[in-house]
Amino acid sequence: MEVWEAIARRRSVRHYRPDDVPPKHIQRILEAAISAPSAGNRQPWQFWVVRNPRVKEALSEAAWNQAFLVEAPVVIVVCAEPERSATTYGTRGRELYCIQDTAAAIMTILLTATSLELGSCWVGAFDETRAALVLDLPRSTRPVGMVALGYPDDTAEVRTTRRPLAEVTSRID
Repeated sequence: MEVWEAIARRRSVRHYRPDDVPPKHIQRILEAAISAPSAGNRQPWQFWVVRNPRVKEALSEAAWNQAFLVEAPVVIVVCAEPERSATTYGTRGRELYCIQDTAAAIMTILLTATSLELGSCWVGAFDETRAALVLDLPRSTRPVGMVALGYPDDTAEVRTTRRPLAEVTSRID
């Protein structure tokens, strides 16, 4: 699938078939994720692949009961390592660059999932402390996003309207 096609087809999927996601697809998605750009090539990320129903239920509760996290066969929790970025960039690395870097990895996950005919949904609305406790994360690791993955159970190509380029673009010539 061409990159433009993946961009055009990507959407937030919140209903999944129970079909398992093959390990080779998860491997491919994670290989793509670690190819994302990062400030100073610090790669301040960790990826937690969750298939366990009890853990997905607890993550759903941490995400204010977003039930599709339980329904999805796989949830990847993307975590930042702020101090990895801070060693090169100080406070800005700790507070901003590690978040930007993990966001780039998440977008790469979403596009790769689309290219593999998988549905996905990026979840940023969750209680970080609760999610960290669910996964028993070290204090040095911050959960910044969850990505639900699976085969969509619906075929509706619902896309929200996007703001026009003229409205969001400024030029300095």
